[in-house]
Amino acid sequence: MKFHSDILHYTTVFIGFLAMLNPLGILPIFIGMVEDLDDKTARWMAFRASFSAFLIIASFCIFGHLIFRVFGITIPAFQIAGGIIVFFIGYNMLNGEESKIKVQKEMNAEDMKQALSNFAVTPLGMPLLAGPGTIATAMNFVGADKSIANVVIVIGLFAIIAFLTYLLFLSSKKIAALLGNGLIKIITRVMGLILTVIAIQMLIMGIIGAVKLYTSIDI
Repeated sequence: MKFHSDILHYTTVFIGFLAMLNPLGILPIFIGMVEDLDDKTARWMAFRASFSAFLIIASFCIFGHLIFRVFGITIPAFQIAGGIIVFFIGYNMLNGEESKIKVQKEMNAEDMKQALSNFAVTPLGMPLLAGPGTIATAMNFVGADKSIANVVIVIGLFAIIAFLTYLLFLSSKKIAALLGNGLIKIITRVMGLILTVIAIQMLIMGIIGAVKLYTSIDI
C-alpha cells in the first residue's frame, strides 16, 4: 500500500514541477534570446539556464525554510518580487523591444560572455524557469516529508525535468527554422502578453497572501 502511495505522490511531484516549470511555454522566449547567437553559445546558454534552475530549486529544497527564516522572507513577498520582474520581461517582449543580448553585440568577448552568463541565470534561470511558484511547490513537496530520502527523490525528479528542458532548448534552432522568423515574432509577442498576465497573477496571489499573513481578513 505504501509503495503505491509513494508512486502516486512522486508522480504528482513530477507533474507538478513540469506544470510549474512549463518548458514548452518558455521555449519561444529562449528562441528569441538566442536566435542571433552561434550554436555553441546557444548550447552554453541552454545548459547555464537549465543548470541554474536546478541549483536554485535544489538549494531551496534543502535550505529553503532556513533561508526564508533567516532573512525574514515570506512566500507572498517572493511572489510579488517575482511578479514585478516577470512583468517587465513580458512587457518588453510584447512591445518587440530588443533583448539585452542583442544590444550587447559591440562588447568585447569577455564582457559579452559575462552578459550572456548573467542573462542565462536571470531572468531565464530565475524567475522564468525557477520562479516563485516552482520554488514554493518544491518547498511544499519537501515540507510534507522532511526525510533525506524524500528530499533526494524530489531533487532527482526536478533534475530530470531540468535535463529535459535542456534538451528542448538544444532543439530551439531547429524549431525556429521550422516556424520561420515571422511566426517566431508573433509567438514572442503572444508569450509576452501571457507573461504579463502571469506576472499580474503572481502579484495578485502575493498581495492576497500578504493580506492573509499580516491581517485577520479572510480572502
